[in-house]
Amino acid sequence: MDAAPERQYVITLACPDTTGIVARISGFLAEAGGWIVEAGYHSDPATGWFFTRQVVRADSLSFDATELRQRFAEVAAELGGNADWRVTDTGEPKRAVVLVSKESHCLHDLLGRVTAGELPVELDAVIGNHDSLGDIVRAHDVPFHHVDFPLPGNGSRAAAKAKAFAELTDLVEKHSPDAIVLARFMQILPPQLCERWARRAINIHHSFLPSFVGARPYHQAYARGVKLIGATCHYVTPDLDAGPIIEQDVIRVDHGDTAADMVRRGRDIERLVLSRGLRWHLEDRVLVHGNKTVVFR
Repeated sequence: MDAAPERQYVITLACPDTTGIVARISGFLAEAGGWIVEAGYHSDPATGWFFTRQVVRADSLSFDATELRQRFAEVAAELGGNADWRVTDTGEPKRAVVLVSKESHCLHDLLGRVTAGELPVELDAVIGNHDSLGDIVRAHDVPFHHVDFPLPGNGSRAAAKAKAFAELTDLVEKHSPDAIVLARFMQILPPQLCERWARRAINIHHSFLPSFVGARPYHQAYARGVKLIGATCHYVTPDLDAGPIIEQDVIRVDHGDTAADMVRRGRDIERLVLSRGLRWHLEDRVLVHGNKTVVFR
C-alpha cells in the first residue's frame, strides 16, 4: 500500500521582475524553517514579469497555512503592489464539478482517474444538458443532475436558456468548486459566467487552437486536408475558444483518414490533454498573465 503523500504548502507568485526576488522568497522561507521540496522560476523578458511556484513541507513550519498567507502577504507587497499570489494547502482537498452533454469519452476518463486516485480532486457532481450519461456517473457514486437546455429553433429559446443557465449556476456554486470542467459540454457559457468562473472554468476543445475554432473542428480539419489534428485544454473566457491555453497535443493523420477517423483518433488526445490540464490546474502549476499561461510542469 502506497504511503500517504506528505502535506505541503504551495506558494505561487507573479510580479514585476526585478533583482532579488528569489533571494527574498527563499530567505523568508529559510527564516521560517521552511523546507523547500520543489521550486520553479520563469522570467519573461517580453512582459517584464517574474513567475514562481514554491512547494514547502508543511511539517517544517511551526505555523499553519493561514499564518503563512498572512506572513507572505508582506513579502508580496514588497515585490509589487500588483503582485498576483496565493498559498494553498494540499491537506485541503480540491473540489470539482464536471459539465457534460452526450459525448462520454472525456467523462469516462475523468471518472476512472478520480476512482483510481490519479487526480487530486473530490468530484462533487456531474451536470448534463442531456440525461444519457446519468447511469455512468451514478455507477461511480457521484451525484448527477440533468439541466434541460432548449433545442435550437424554439421560439422562446433565449428565456429558456437563461433559466437553464441559472439552474446550472445554482447547482455548481453550492459546491464552491476549485474547477468547473467542461468535458465536451457543447454549450457556450454566457459572458457573466465566464467572468464569475474566471480561472476555474476549464474547457477541452477538439482542435489545436487557434486553428478550427467553434463547431465541428475535425470536419473543418478534414476539409482542409491537414496532416496533424489535436486538442486544447484552456480556461474559458467570453471570447469563444480563445482563453489562456493550459495544455495541447497532436496526432498525425493522412489522406486516407476520413472525418470519422479523425473524430475517433482525436478522442484519445482529448482525454489526455484534459486530464493533464486539469491536474496542473489542481496542483497550482498554472499561472495566468493576460491571455497566456506559465505552466510549471
